[in-house]
Amino acid sequence: MSKPGEEQPAADGAVVAGNGNAEVAQEGEQQQQQPQPTRMESFFAMTKSLILRALIIYFISSFFRRPQATPAGQDKSVANAGPKITAWNYFENGTDFDLHVWLSEEPDVVNFQQKANLLWMQEDLTYGDWISGPTGDGIYTHNLKLKTSPHLIRNGSVYLHAFVTKSGESPDPQSPNYASNGHMGHQQHQLNKFKKLRVNRNYNLLASEKEKLEHELKQANLKDTIVSHWHPNLTLNLVVDQTNWAQGSVPPPLDDYVKFVEGGKTYLPILFVNDYWNLQREYFPINETTPELDLHLTFQPLGMFKWQLYAAKQMKNKWAGNVLGELMAASQPEESDEDQDSLKETLLDTNIYLLGVTVAVSILHSVFELLAFKNDIQFWNNRKSLEGLSVRSVFFAVFQSLIILLYVLDNETNFMIRISCVVGLGIEVWKIHKVVDIDYNREQKIFGVLPRISFQDKGSYSESSTKDYDKLAFKYLGWACFPLLVAYFVYSLIYNEHKGWYSFVLNMLYGYLLTFGFILMTPQLFINYKMKSVAHMPWRMMTYKFLNTFIDDIFAFVIKMPTMYRLGCFRDDIIFFVFLYQRWQYRVDLKRVNEFGFSGEMEQEAKAKAPNGAIEGPATPTAATATEAALAAPASKKTAAQKKKD
Repeated sequence: MSKPGEEQPAADGAVVAGNGNAEVAQEGEQQQQQPQPTRMESFFAMTKSLILRALIIYFISSFFRRPQATPAGQDKSVANAGPKITAWNYFENGTDFDLHVWLSEEPDVVNFQQKANLLWMQEDLTYGDWISGPTGDGIYTHNLKLKTSPHLIRNGSVYLHAFVTKSGESPDPQSPNYASNGHMGHQQHQLNKFKKLRVNRNYNLLASEKEKLEHELKQANLKDTIVSHWHPNLTLNLVVDQTNWAQGSVPPPLDDYVKFVEGGKTYLPILFVNDYWNLQREYFPINETTPELDLHLTFQPLGMFKWQLYAAKQMKNKWAGNVLGELMAASQPEESDEDQDSLKETLLDTNIYLLGVTVAVSILHSVFELLAFKNDIQFWNNRKSLEGLSVRSVFFAVFQSLIILLYVLDNETNFMIRISCVVGLGIEVWKIHKVVDIDYNREQKIFGVLPRISFQDKGSYSESSTKDYDKLAFKYLGWACFPLLVAYFVYSLIYNEHKGWYSFVLNMLYGYLLTFGFILMTPQLFINYKMKSVAHMPWRMMTYKFLNTFIDDIFAFVIKMPTMYRLGCFRDDIIFFVFLYQRWQYRVDLKRVNEFGFSGEMEQEAKAKAPNGAIEGPATPTAATATEAALAAPASKKTAAQKKKD
């Protein structure tokens, strides 16, 4: 038995020191040296991602959810009985109890005869007491050191078994003070965690053959290794609640912790092992360099609401009955755990009011993104004329989306990011058939299998001056961008290491597009300037996107992030302000043809031909107005030709 805060020497019979693998230690050091995410750097993007992910999971899981199976050991007659029997908590408020914490190398068996395996025994606790303990908040702590055994170094596992019994009783079945009818709270938890250490196989592509050979020989025997890791902190929570649960009616994931006895009339006290606040970067590999392991145990009562939150969080990768969930859980769980560190740090260290504003603005940001997506699809789907729009920018956007997709596939990214990139590429490819005419020649096939595809500009684009302006804009853009691309190519080749030439090209193009991605909108600015009009622009979609840009600007001030990312937010604002200036400068253009193929001049001519100078009915194109517009079309084309000549 020990008192709160007392440090206990290493348990001789619990875990014994041994030798490990030096190679694993070296890989562990490499893992620890990897740069960790800056605090709050990705909190805003993560919150927004969690909102979208929750919506996707909610809607898709309803299609793949299997019927809930009857828990093992539960009598179906009890589960299907008529009126439910409400159960009482075996521990009433004010019940005196003891806490027993044992160590074992087996998940289901505890050697009570080996007294050295008893890590902590705290007596004379009271159920429902929130004011006891050294600090007067119901919290008790215990610190000890464990000697590392060869079993643990060889990637073995060690388990903690926590028991709560009524005062004076024992969890040992062979003890004369064994708990009455075996009624006691019990929870086991694996103390070590397995993580994959990845070998860095990057090298400088300009290295000599001798250096490349030395690198290959050095990496030949190294493989990605799964190594046992340790975290020194662990919290044991006893749920303080008197809810009258009914057997078979406890919602998941709480049903895994509520254990009924006496035919469903009583349920045992609920113990919960909580490691949620253990950050991933605080784990360290277990090897011969760690002969002793620190363990800081904390006992704390827990309310129902917080317990539900923690239990739901532990079930994030256990979407039983959800095919999509099983697929996502198998896709880079380590990456998902690493992403959670920044969220946890933000919750711990950020002002509560700033957190509230961040969550609210993140929801607004997600809504704007969905609205921008919807209006972008609607704009291109209903567009009839391409006059004034940059077709080359659409093809450049396809190239940009393809590079981003190949980059995330070449690197270790989670499932949701890959899906979003695939969807984004699909949308950009869909726009191609809206801006050009596609011809599939099945007589002249490529490799005898694929039909030859040819593209032809639409008439509304080629017959106007838009095509010439678009070509001229990309010509000027190439003069500025290609020297920057070559400079970035040389810099990345000399100073950075890569897995190979394919990875180098993808990293170089991705980094370049990420840095100079804002130039994608500059051809459209040039076309607007030449045509002295902005009536053809998708202003709704652009408004939503630039509202999101302003939200990014706000967080660029309040959240610590890299300087380049902040500059990226502000340079997008410059483009938007130029668009606003053009909208103010080119307010009305009666010669501009809208998406229905009509202009303000056509409408005035139609009004002049109509009786009394008026047109009856709504201002939408009809058969009569279409005929009149067709008669006026040559005049419109002549005007465009004159503008081109000028």
